[in-house]
Amino acid sequence: MYNWNTNTSNWDKNSDSYNIWQLEQLINFGLGDKKLDLKLTKKYWRQLQLDQYRRRFLNLILWPKQS
Repeated sequence: MYNWNTNTSNWDKNSDSYNIWQLEQLINFGLGDKKLDLKLTKKYWRQLQLDQYRRRFLNLILWPKQS
């Protein structure tokens, strides 16, 4: 993922803050050719700052209602 406004070279790629930032960027600004890591998305779901409509949509996909 290329981000023009944030220098990620000094960021620990395994840190929680990096994972949250990366998920937010991918969801809010487009995935491009990447796919979401569902395990990480579910892990950090409560910390993600997302657009309310995207959050509702992803909520339906991640946790479908069981009949």
